[in-house]
This record gives sequence, structure tokens and C-alpha cells, in this order.
Amino acid sequence: MLFQDETLGHLLPGNLKILQKKRGYRFSIDSILLAYFVRLKEGQKAVDLGTGSGVIPIILATRVKSTEIWGVEIQEELAKMAKRNVEMNHLQNRVHIVKGDARELADRMKSEGFDIVLTNPPYREIRSGRLNLQREKAIARHEIKGSVTDMTKIAFRLLRPKASFYLVYPAVRLVDLITYLRKSRLEPKRLRFAHPNVGKGAKLILIEAIKGGGPGLEIHPPLFIHDLNGQYSEEMRSIYSSTT
Repeated sequence: MLFQDETLGHLLPGNLKILQKKRGYRFSIDSILLAYFVRLKEGQKAVDLGTGSGVIPIILATRVKSTEIWGVEIQEELAKMAKRNVEMNHLQNRVHIVKGDARELADRMKSEGFDIVLTNPPYREIRSGRLNLQREKAIARHEIKGSVTDMTKIAFRLLRPKASFYLVYPAVRLVDLITYLRKSRLEPKRLRFAHPNVGKGAKLILIEAIKGGGPGLEIHPPLFIHDLNGQYSEEMRSIYSSTT
């Protein structure tokens, strides 16, 4: 059932269906890039902190058939929508949506019970920039209900030893992010910069950190989202194909 304030779209060129609000939080390309960057294997368990409308767990569960994925979302309306999206794509046996505060997961999820933790966290400090008047967007973008430091601490608790934590984050805050990760004993191991196109600097970073990992960072070639004509690059077209 589609409500009046919702849209129904597809993750082209695949057949995954996604409900979103016409106004309020809508997933962005950040989620697509993070889902692509994650190395999820058959039989592994993963949890997405701040899952929004459930896009990332749905993509991962579609790509890797023998896995279980949890999506945690603090906003009730978004959590309800994520559950509907999971059911609409017939993934409810493997994707579980939990309505709750990721900072309080200790009582609901087993410590060191996950192979992968991932998040597209709020990245704007509360005092930086104007808060969006729509509360869904404000919570998703600003560190109102949890910061990246909160997410790193949660990830360390949930991950088994030597397991992976994945994030997408603004490139301008790279130094902050690496500092937070190391304080939480999550060692950065893989890094990739995402650029709007070949002529512009990086806007986003994709990073994998290992719980208890040793030093040594692998920097991947840059990812260009668009070509110089403003169309999706060949790699981005491939990403959309591979994630759906």
C-alpha cells in the first residue's frame, strides 16, 4: 500500500522496489556507494546502524543470498518504512529491522556477534550549518541522536575480533574520522575517495577498519561518480548493476 506522502521507486537497472517519503529523509548516493564497498561473504552476519529506509540491508541481502542483516533505526516512521521495504522485496527472512537507539544495542544484540558493522552516520556537528526544519532530515544529517564517535564505540562492541567496520563520510572530515577510529581500536585498512567527476576534489570517503587490526592502510584508486558530460561514469553504472 502506497500512502499519499510516499513515492515508490526502483534501484535501476534492477528490480528492487523502494518506498520513500516525498518530503523528509530520502536515501542518497552515499548508501549506494557504501553497499558497493562492503565485502560481505556468504554466511556472515551484518548490522547497519541508522538504516533509514532499509536500502543498504536490502541491497546486501539481494547480492549475498546466504546471510542475515540487521538494520537499526531510531526514527519510528523510518523504521516502519524500512520494514515495509524489506517485506515488499521478500527479504523478511534474512533482513531484520530493529526500531531503537543504536547507542543502546548492548541490551538487544550480542556483543562480538557480528562479522560486519556498517553505517552512513550523521556527519554534521549540531552547531555546524543550519538544522533542517524537517526533523527526519535533521536527525539523519546532524549529530542529534548519535555521532560518529558513538558509532565507532558501538561497532567495537558488536564486532568479533578482526571483523570489519565500514563507513561513508565527508572527505573534509577524514582526519577526524581516522582519529575516532583509532581511539576505538578500529584500525583503518582500506580507503577510497569518491569524486563528483574527474575535474573535482573528493567529496566522500569510503573506509574499512578492522577491530584490533595492525597498521597499514591500502588506498584504492579514486571513484568518479559522473563523467565530464554529467552522466554517471562507467564505474557508477557498473555499481548500480552489481548492487541490484
